[in-house]
Amino acid sequence: MHKYVPSRGEPRFSRLLIGRILIVAIYLVGVIGLSLPEYQELFLKLTPAQLLLTLFLVLFYHKGWNDAFPIYAAAAFWIGFGSELIGIHTGYLYGDYVYGKALGPKLWEVPIVIGVNWFLLSYLTGTVFHKIPNDYYAAFLGASAMTALDYIMEPVATVLDFWVWKFDIIPPANYAGWFGVSFLIHLIYRKANFEKTNPIAAFLLMAMILFFTILNFTLDI
Repeated sequence: MHKYVPSRGEPRFSRLLIGRILIVAIYLVGVIGLSLPEYQELFLKLTPAQLLLTLFLVLFYHKGWNDAFPIYAAAAFWIGFGSELIGIHTGYLYGDYVYGKALGPKLWEVPIVIGVNWFLLSYLTGTVFHKIPNDYYAAFLGASAMTALDYIMEPVATVLDFWVWKFDIIPPANYAGWFGVSFLIHLIYRKANFEKTNPIAAFLLMAMILFFTILNFTLDI
């Protein structure tokens, strides 16, 4: 049997495989770095870069480039960011909390990358459920998935100084607020008319879930 040899000009690795390798590298290195006390401070400073690199990968593999997509992306960013502004300055929506230094530069006391995070999570969860025909049911599932992911993130975020809760207590209102805001963004995602398939979305979402799940154990939370 002859061994298969790629012809000249044929890529040895598909773009999809390269993307998955990059995702594994980004999140595996992040888990290791944040789990080791001697490297934790350095890797905390790299957290905004990790989010921006993730954003680049999502946009690189996104297929639905039309006028509707940037409208949804801007809405997800600003609704998420705006909800955090309300939360920080009033205590409504999520409860009483303040952001630490780990997430980088802030605008009105809210890290700018928080808006990126809202976009990423709504996009990834929306893409996973995009084949469900009913908009409201799909939005419900997407918002539920985002709220579940927030539940996994919260203990890690407080230990790593992403944000700090008053009296170190995460109020139930936080999860109710997350679900409500997520549901609104998901409805906009559903109504926006652009192609909603992305070959790395499910893989990237699973990498994020594993990232925070593993950190819950390695950080002795």
